[in-house]
Amino acid sequence: MEYRDYYQVLGVERSASDAEIKKAYRKLARQYHPDINPGNTAAEAKFKEINEAYEVLSDKEKREKYDRFGRDWQRYGAGGAGGPAGGWADTGGSPFGGGDFSDFFETLFGGAAGARPSARGAGGLRMDGQPVEHEAEITLEEAFSGTQRVLQFSNPNGSPRTITVKVPPGVETGSRVRVAGEGAPGIGGGRRGDLFLIVKVLPDSRYERRGDDLEAAVPVDMFTMMLGGTARVPIIGGKTVTLSVPAGTQNGRKFRISGQGMPRLRAPETRGDLYVKLEAQLPTRLSERERELVEELQRVRQS
Repeated sequence: MEYRDYYQVLGVERSASDAEIKKAYRKLARQYHPDINPGNTAAEAKFKEINEAYEVLSDKEKREKYDRFGRDWQRYGAGGAGGPAGGWADTGGSPFGGGDFSDFFETLFGGAAGARPSARGAGGLRMDGQPVEHEAEITLEEAFSGTQRVLQFSNPNGSPRTITVKVPPGVETGSRVRVAGEGAPGIGGGRRGDLFLIVKVLPDSRYERRGDDLEAAVPVDMFTMMLGGTARVPIIGGKTVTLSVPAGTQNGRKFRISGQGMPRLRAPETRGDLYVKLEAQLPTRLSERERELVEELQRVRQS
């Protein structure tokens, strides 16, 4: 079997981090995937080579052996260089006792995740499809109540494919909604990969989100804050609640309203809290009588 420099295959330095290796692999896998290059045997061969390199370099133990022994890295199993104990026997030809490239590929990739050989049929290599990621922007209201997005893709034969993805309540920016079996198709009868919807929740003009909690600023007239009373507070979902405001409430004071935040992603029947910051609302115009009363109050306070 021809020796391949796996670092060169992925276009990374030998000192590359796991994240850099993964990033390089994903970029190349998308570029050479058979779905993107139908009928292109050179692209298919390159795709197999990329997966082979990634499977070794993404595995800590395999990478250490590869870095140390190079082309002979697979000769050194648990028994070391002296024999096949835990590894394979040297037959003088293929490292798999005269097997072909497909034997090597199955042994190397067996049980790996992502695009991989899952079995070998009479027609050649069978590979599961790649996962596909798609970003979706939703509003805070949609994240509160749950929503859905309709995605359209093209099949390899050019026909349209429509997928409806349900977004559960409680998602936040970075949440991944998985739809099994709706990713890239496999090769040679392999299983289709999964689709992942990557959620981005847009900023909201009324609420600031902190995990499952919400914060909101509510204007209240100065007299209610001085003398006490009640204030109507809007909560997400279109309703309002009544907040009791004690006399002498200072501007900017926060109140917690339990259970009026966002639903928890994996337990939507429970919710976070709503934190309300009261902001004193001052009158912009005073009548002559109102001004006299305010000036009188000022004199009383200063005496």
